[in-house]
Formats: sequence, structure tokens, C-alpha cells
Amino acid sequence: MSNTDDDFFSRADAHIHLSNDQMSETATRGKVSASMMYATARFNAWVTACGWKNAEEMAAAKDDTVAYFVAEYQKMLEENLSDYIAHFDDYMRPRSQG
Repeated sequence: MSNTDDDFFSRADAHIHLSNDQMSETATRGKVSASMMYATARFNAWVTACGWKNAEEMAAAKDDTVAYFVAEYQKMLEENLSDYIAHFDDYMRPRSQG
């Protein structure tokens, strides 16, 4: 990933650890994932709102804003899926204890 600061991955890892800690028998991976996506969308809506003077300006930029965030998410998801495909056995298979 380009254009990341020194703490980019540390912040991302903190969110991942929080999500991992929230998983339980009732809070499945899918439920925790949905909550994390909602939180990301809500936070990004707030970040976007901070850049506008009023609702009219924000509404006028809504389609471009959605396109930007969807494109960025798609790039990040594709990159991470490719990483998991390339390292599937390392990431998903338990290591033998020896």
C-alpha cells in the first residue's frame, strides 16, 4: 500500500484485534464483520461531513464520495484477498507444535 504513514498498519491491527476480541458463539465472524463495516461507513461519513460547510455541499459530492470509498475498499480487499490466496496455508492452517 502506498501513501501510508508509519502507524497505518498499527491502527489497522488495533481494529482487527478489537474485532477478534468481540467474536463469540453468538457474535460470529459474519456479525462482527458486519459491525466493523458499519462502523467504518459511519466513521467515513463523519470524516466526509467534516470537510463541508453545509448539507447541500455534502449532498452535491455524495456520488463522488461513495465512488472514492468504494474504489479504495475494493483495492484494499483485492490486495488482501490476493495475500490470503498466496499465503493460505500459512494463515489458515495451524502450525504443528514440535
